[in-house]
Amino acid sequence: MSLQQFAETHEVFNQVPSLDGANLYRVDLPLQEWIRRYDGGWAEDRLNTYGALAGGPLMQAGFLANEHKPQFKTHDRYGNRIDLVEFHPAYHELMRTAIEHGLPSLPWTDPRAGANVVRAGLTYLHSQAEAASGCPLTMTFAAVPALRLQPEIADIWVPKILATEYDPRNVGIEQKAGVTIGMAMTEKQGGTDVRANTTRAYPVGIGGPGQAYELVGHKWFCSAPMCDAFLTLAQTDKGLSCFLLPRHRPDGTRNQFYVQRLKNKLGNWANASSEVEYRGALAWMIGEEGRGVPTIIEMVAMTRFDCMVGSSSLMRQALTQAAHHCAHRKVGGKLLADQPLMQNVLADLALESEAALALSMRMGRALDHLHDEQEDKFARLVTAIGKYWICKRAPEMVYEASECMGGAGYVEETILPRLYREAPVNSIWEGSGNVQCLDVLRALSKEAGVLDALFAELGDGHGDARLKAHIQRLKADFADTADIQYRARQLTEDVAVGLQAKLLLEAGNSTVSDAFIASRLEGRGRVYGTLPRGVDVEALVARSTPHLA
Repeated sequence: MSLQQFAETHEVFNQVPSLDGANLYRVDLPLQEWIRRYDGGWAEDRLNTYGALAGGPLMQAGFLANEHKPQFKTHDRYGNRIDLVEFHPAYHELMRTAIEHGLPSLPWTDPRAGANVVRAGLTYLHSQAEAASGCPLTMTFAAVPALRLQPEIADIWVPKILATEYDPRNVGIEQKAGVTIGMAMTEKQGGTDVRANTTRAYPVGIGGPGQAYELVGHKWFCSAPMCDAFLTLAQTDKGLSCFLLPRHRPDGTRNQFYVQRLKNKLGNWANASSEVEYRGALAWMIGEEGRGVPTIIEMVAMTRFDCMVGSSSLMRQALTQAAHHCAHRKVGGKLLADQPLMQNVLADLALESEAALALSMRMGRALDHLHDEQEDKFARLVTAIGKYWICKRAPEMVYEASECMGGAGYVEETILPRLYREAPVNSIWEGSGNVQCLDVLRALSKEAGVLDALFAELGDGHGDARLKAHIQRLKADFADTADIQYRARQLTEDVAVGLQAKLLLEAGNSTVSDAFIASRLEGRGRVYGTLPRGVDVEALVARSTPHLA
């Protein structure tokens, strides 16, 4: 026997087959069911196509876009200030694919029943491949309602926002068929408290809505600085106002918009976030002067919805990876997925994932029916509730999924570390947890009928005594207004799980709804994997484990 034969140290076995190329729509039975439940069945082929892209070329592009972070170039080789952020081609592939498939435009260009649900489904698939590119896609989508408050500005910008053409060139809008929109709100001294902003706006002429101003000041966070224009806030004599600030002036010259540096972030690596200064930057007022916050809230409401969808997406991809791993990895001669304690953990993760998806898709349905007063009030309240709860649950769930995979879930060759780094951003962006809970209280106290709309949605328990008791406790808790701000997180959590329980129960899969209600409304566990006895864990695990053709 040769020395070379002795040098063969081991045989590789008991390893998990690759998920590369999996169609993320086909392997996700809950997503298919919730899309159909809320009027999105007409887009089955579209979702199936995007599922194949998300699990194949976009997944690979996501790894490359994170490996090669954006690079900021202040000057060209001749010494001219250019403020250019350069991206790896994989990032442009992600953006181009999403825009060509209508992720920033679908509900505006084809506003039929289920349009927002379908767009949420497409976003859910895209974010599993690479979530950071979702930032400019979301802001581009969400800018439309705010811009439409100023028709003469919308006439110029909205057609190019809705065009399914991606053009990353650093040129003015007149030369482009398609554009993207960013947002710059917070400043060093204020953060979430945008009313503390110091940036000033000076009218070029007569001033007022739709008129040109020059802005002087700074923004501590400007996301996606290579977008073609930004919705931003600045002070006028009448107070904080909203403006659209393009990167180029109408004559094609660069605007006085200067990137100071890119943020070095925990996650969200493929997307560039920046600090910027306005040195007399030309911008146009959007909406009523002095009403900048209500104007830009038109955008924020939509981006908060995408925070729900994005966090749900991260949870689903983490579950997919963990369930697939455990379905093929043996410990002690037995598949992990067949071992009772692991079944308890995986089933619990599956419940969390589907409940997040259900609430997100129900929000999509509300956005499809905002002409209905009940749906409008539901959306106003549950945008904040859903963003708070789903985004809070995502990091813990991604971590637990990583633990299911052991060391394999801790190395960068898998997607789990990226999902874990990405998970906190949706909770922080567009208002962190406390902001959302205070917004819940604000909606309940200042907008008539919102609480009634909530309890109309919850109903009477739908035949389940446990849910009925939970709803009765909620009514009592809201009736007691003493120290209600102190209790705002608990109230928001209780509403969120009540809504999730109701939606799962209403959907008719008793295996899912019974397990969720038993564990979330009655359970005592404080970590995943503490489901009570009697739960059909095998069925729950099978429901969420990808089965490759």
